Amino acid sequence: MGIEIERKFLLANDAWRAQVQRTVAMAQGYINDMQALRDGRQNASVRVRIAGDEAFINLKSRALGHTRQEFDYPIPLADARALLTLCVGGRIEKNRHYVDVDGHVFEIDEFFGDNAGLIVAELELHHADAAYPRPAWLGQEVTDALRYYNLALAERPFAQWSEQEKNGCW
Repeated sequence: MGIEIERKFLLANDAWRAQVQRTVAMAQGYINDMQALRDGRQNASVRVRIAGDEAFINLKSRALGHTRQEFDYPIPLADARALLTLCVGGRIEKNRHYVDVDGHVFEIDEFFGDNAGLIVAELELHHADAAYPRPAWLGQEVTDALRYYNLALAERPFAQWSEQEKNGCW
């Protein structure tokens, strides 16, 4: 069984851009929607992702917070393209920038389309209480804020948020 331990953050400034080691364009969609998870009709999100010239199908438990079950499997690119046409909600388009800080890789997602203007850093950890660096460009933690989850962004994109929500207010 796969376990994902991940923290999400807003960015305090753009200083991270000078540290980017590589960038991968991504497009993803969801076979199910937020309502199915909210209603308890499903216990996992089902995501299809194209990352560069690779493709994956991913199942992630609906638990909110930093620790969830996750299963990620490579699939043929042609299958991913076909599956994206079956997805519900909006498509997520982003560039994922990889930034290494003291051996910890921050994945910084810069969104486009209806989510343009949103930039979120994610950091996967080996255990929930692991120490990690806090570079000056790392802002407010939003791990427990559902609206920053990609499935939520597919349903209600950043363009639909209030100014208060966009400014990181809960």
